[in-house]
Amino acid sequence: MMTQNTDKKREQIQMFCMDDLVPKDHLLRLIDKAIDWSFIYDLVEEKYCSDNGRPSIDPVVLIKIPFIQYLYGIRSMRQTIKEIEVNVAYRWFLGLEMNDSVPHFSTFGKNYTRRFKDTDLFEQIFSKILEDCYKWNLVDPSEVFVDSTHIKARANNKKLRKRIAKQEALFYEDMLKKEINRDRTEHNKKPLKDHDDHDNPPPDSPSGGMEIKESTSDPESGWFHKGEHKQVFAYSVETACDKNGWVLGYTVSPGNLHDSRTFKGLYDKIKDIGIETLIADAGYKTPAIAKLLIDDGIRPLFPYKRPMTKDGFFGKHEYVYDEYYDCYICPNDQVLKYSTTNRDGYREYKSCKHICADCQYLSQCTGSRDHQKLITRHVWENYMEQCEDIRHTIGMSELYKLRKETIERLFGTAKENHGFRYTQMYGRARMEMKVGLTYACLNLKKLARMLQRKGIIGPSYDRLFGCPLAV
Repeated sequence: MMTQNTDKKREQIQMFCMDDLVPKDHLLRLIDKAIDWSFIYDLVEEKYCSDNGRPSIDPVVLIKIPFIQYLYGIRSMRQTIKEIEVNVAYRWFLGLEMNDSVPHFSTFGKNYTRRFKDTDLFEQIFSKILEDCYKWNLVDPSEVFVDSTHIKARANNKKLRKRIAKQEALFYEDMLKKEINRDRTEHNKKPLKDHDDHDNPPPDSPSGGMEIKESTSDPESGWFHKGEHKQVFAYSVETACDKNGWVLGYTVSPGNLHDSRTFKGLYDKIKDIGIETLIADAGYKTPAIAKLLIDDGIRPLFPYKRPMTKDGFFGKHEYVYDEYYDCYICPNDQVLKYSTTNRDGYREYKSCKHICADCQYLSQCTGSRDHQKLITRHVWENYMEQCEDIRHTIGMSELYKLRKETIERLFGTAKENHGFRYTQMYGRARMEMKVGLTYACLNLKKLARMLQRKGIIGPSYDRLFGCPLAV
């Protein structure tokens, strides 16, 4: 028998409890039990007047609203407010009754501009949630995976201007200069003079400039082009996580900066958490980063990087370096002697062009007009050789393969489920807020699921904040 009573209960008056309308295993209920949200009051206390003005919206409610947006990947704050109006679980999470009015969609934006802008509030929220993950003994920082992903900026690709940008100094520039001059002195060469900024510095030096594309909509973003990717204005989000997928730190940079340039900012945030091995892709395989990590007692694990030798020519590995005599020996047993140490930190070794002119392997060795072979070796090349030894250590190959299950899965989840492919915000500061809240949501969701799986939280759970059970 067909039942036809669709409209009979629409205007019926009922009495109910809000708590009964939310399933006991709902994600928001688990998240609400996983942490004590009162820590937000301490973080924002100085942003509110204690004895003057109108009563404000509860700061916890104000912060929970964007949490809902990023947790469920809702595209905008306007759409988030519409969802809260009709979703009972969202209202329960915010502490609103069915008849309570939902804040206007501009409320959070105005509070951000007037109270939270130019503060580290959202990074503190991320750190507090990560601290709770540490308290439950769920984070293992001994093996850390580092990588970056790009988020499309809210910028029209056609609205741009070109300008000359001064390159920022590299984090290792001063240290490298000292090492270059020391190396030149040991080889009886004069130290290099510093370039005068007013005397036509080379374009590839930090004091020089280069032409870049700048968005007129969001000048703080950067022009991103990699391989077959579409050319767009974007932000680069560099992230560190452990082998269990917990986000340990992040930084936000313009999309046109290379990973090796932005690594130091992220490393300064995570270097004291007890890292034993740091796993990163080939973009981080540079002498400066290798030296930085090894000097701090951290094992860098980088992948094999294929030499960029032209087809038909000898590879660099076929030229043997003699450390005692500080020279290279070519496949024809001829010596390439030290010539100089250039400004980039590379020693130059050159062959005798008169001998090379009659060499039977000349066509496989060099295509230079004067028949002279040049090989370069970085002053920190010994650190790169240590990285190769680490790469060949037993178990390192299996450890590197975990990248696809950790940092790459993290990026995939964030982009697929949490609106991480693009941003609706302008400026780096708001991007840092978005990234911080998104990663806080990922850690918080993971924490709630883990505690539920272990039976620590559930329908009969009582809060034991400050006294976590052993996991």
